[in-house]
Amino acid sequence: MFRSTAVRLSGLYILLFAICAAFLVFYVTAMSERILAQQTRDNLVQEVSDIQRAFDRGGLNGMLRIMERRARQPGANLYVVAGPNGEIVAGNVASLQPGVLDEQGWTRFPFSYRPFSEAGSGREHMAIANVVVMDNGLRVMIGRDLGEPGRFRGIVRRALMVALTIMGIGALFIWFGIGRNALKRIDRMSGASQKIMAGDLSQRLPVGRSGDEFDRLSESLNAMLGRIERLNEGLRQVSDNIAHDLKTPLTRLRNKAADALNEDDAAHRRVALEGIIAESDQLIRTFNALLMISRVEAGSIVAEMSDIDLSAISADSCELYEPAAEEAGLTLETAIEPGLKIRGNRELIGQAMFNLLDNAIKYSAGSKGEPTLRVVLSADAESVRLSVCDNGPGVPPDKRGEVVKRFVRLDASRSKPGTGLGLSLVEAVMELHGGALVLTATHPEDAEAPGLTATMVFPVRRP
Repeated sequence: MFRSTAVRLSGLYILLFAICAAFLVFYVTAMSERILAQQTRDNLVQEVSDIQRAFDRGGLNGMLRIMERRARQPGANLYVVAGPNGEIVAGNVASLQPGVLDEQGWTRFPFSYRPFSEAGSGREHMAIANVVVMDNGLRVMIGRDLGEPGRFRGIVRRALMVALTIMGIGALFIWFGIGRNALKRIDRMSGASQKIMAGDLSQRLPVGRSGDEFDRLSESLNAMLGRIERLNEGLRQVSDNIAHDLKTPLTRLRNKAADALNEDDAAHRRVALEGIIAESDQLIRTFNALLMISRVEAGSIVAEMSDIDLSAISADSCELYEPAAEEAGLTLETAIEPGLKIRGNRELIGQAMFNLLDNAIKYSAGSKGEPTLRVVLSADAESVRLSVCDNGPGVPPDKRGEVVKRFVRLDASRSKPGTGLGLSLVEAVMELHGGALVLTATHPEDAEAPGLTATMVFPVRRP
């Protein structure tokens, strides 16, 4: 436990708390003692005034009667009356040090108690007193035992120490309980991490219901693990499909090169070389598509984001592909809302649009559906939606999650041209832009030609 950062930080916190608590104890007791001392001085000044008034009204006997009455009360002051020669006439102090009554004003001295007007002595104490000289030369000392403030200081200090000790012990138990709970959660996270490092990327860090920093960290790491798992799955699929999708054209390329090498007729050799060039161009396009998907998924072109006119991009793409659609016997219709702008990468969005239009023309040509393609661009409060709708054979609902993966093609015979990377690139572009690619049926009620509507959903950028 003591190798844990949380435990060390908690220990440091307890140490600092103890230092602050000790400072608080001494500060409170010192302030209490200072306040009591000031109150004692104020009470003695008032007592001196009362005694002087009693002396003025009733003389020595009146003053002694008041002193005796007050000396018998609980918590009484110290009273000493001495003659001009320093001889003690009356008082409740058994003994005084020589010279205590010589000077007027405040003084500190040790003393021992005795009952007023009675002989005897007691335990030594420390006192503070005010000495005054009456008009007839009598010296009157009125003081206060300092043991009471000292006892009060001790009581306050002991009470604070006991309270802080109980608080400290309680804090230790609470810290131990909370620390154990936190360490258990960290141990569960570490256990899941060990399984993930062992190769099980399906494992996820535990997420509780408290929504605290541990849960937020687990959610962030789980999202990262999910992305890593998808990337690894995509890499595995690429590795599996490259052998099938690239080995065949490479084999054809090798065979055509061998035929061209063995061909004596120049015209036939030229045809064979042109075939080799065509196969090479297709391979280059495939690798370029893979490279672009990798760059998009890695986020290496985020810095190229800018405010772009999606309406203009959509209109230009439709204008560029309209001749290809007419050549395939299709009619390209558009419903583009003007002036719609988003923040994104113009080249990537244009390439994604080209891929969707190319797929729509490729799979709609010669199909049983109506020979019509439709491009729709619209917006609402939450998103901007760019849809490419065709009337081809469509994609079954259970396959729509598969066709966006690399090299996945529903045309098992591979009779249609293509690499199976078009929708993968569109999916990667939409993830980069914080959007989504949504695939739905254009005519779900038509079982023979349901068609496919590929919609790029862009989030609305808030001001």
